[in-house]
Amino acid sequence: MRAKARQLLPMNRLFASRGESPAHGSAAPSSGGSVPGLEGLPAFTVWQHDPSPVPVVIAVPHAGRSYPPELVSRMRQPAYSAPRLEDRLVDLVGRAVAERTGAALLVAHAPRAMIDLNRASDDVDWDMVGGGAPDASSAGATPASGRRARSGLGLVPRRLPGLGELWKWPIAHDDLAARIEGVHQPYHAALAALLDTVRARWGAVLLIDLHSMPPLPARAGEPAAEFVVGDRFGAACDGALVAEAFAALGQARRLAAHNRPYAGGYVLERHARRHAGVHCLQLEIDRRTYLDTALAEPGPGLDETVDVVAMLVQRMAIAVADLGRERGYWRAAAE
Repeated sequence: MRAKARQLLPMNRLFASRGESPAHGSAAPSSGGSVPGLEGLPAFTVWQHDPSPVPVVIAVPHAGRSYPPELVSRMRQPAYSAPRLEDRLVDLVGRAVAERTGAALLVAHAPRAMIDLNRASDDVDWDMVGGGAPDASSAGATPASGRRARSGLGLVPRRLPGLGELWKWPIAHDDLAARIEGVHQPYHAALAALLDTVRARWGAVLLIDLHSMPPLPARAGEPAAEFVVGDRFGAACDGALVAEAFAALGQARRLAAHNRPYAGGYVLERHARRHAGVHCLQLEIDRRTYLDTALAEPGPGLDETVDVVAMLVQRMAIAVADLGRERGYWRAAAE
């Protein structure tokens, strides 16, 4: 039987170095952006302590479940396709871990079917947009589609294995623009501001971009990894922090893989700035660890999965703070 991870790690070392207490109250929520088609509904919510008790930010871009009726009416088999595009209920893990550890949290409410926040705003398959690509000279227009867009998983997902095309008809240019302006742009602006705020306090910050994945296939008789840690092959995160992540997962006796098959996407590419103390990891969790057997609702493993991720965050928070101090960031921030 898998050993249960410890729920709490000593944080005295982290706070003693700043002459503070590890106690913290409830995080204050704030919302931003807007979901087109759902008047008054924000695109995301941020929960943040002021000041931040740990140098960690958790972001959940793919668990949004706020579906406008018009979007659903345009989908082929929405009951099948919409949940398969979601990182189903992984925001429950993020919320519980943030409450336990004091990490800042950003959760998207807009669904991935509407717009994928882990893709660049120009990663568009223009064949699914009415009228095709805009003129290249137009402001912000980039007619070239990226590899993911051509595969069906661009800024607006187009197809899924086993289903094919997701949409009954193309989307309009103004609809696409509304999704970018209402969801994509404010989400990434909020994430950048959150990372800057935490880094200014601690001298370094770690973003954990939290996702979930369908079960990976076992190979050569070996059990499949339950967690995948992605750092864009070293470009997005200091190696010492990656090592700490694997140490935490090893302590919890959880099988983990590195960068394969998920190395991290646009979120890491856009926000990681190792030289400036902004480190980013993508963490993928096997949905079987926290959902029921139908992979639809919370399952018996949810609490244990929260224990594991909370331990990982707590261990990494100490390592991030040490990294900031070693590089002299705290002194510079105090001055």
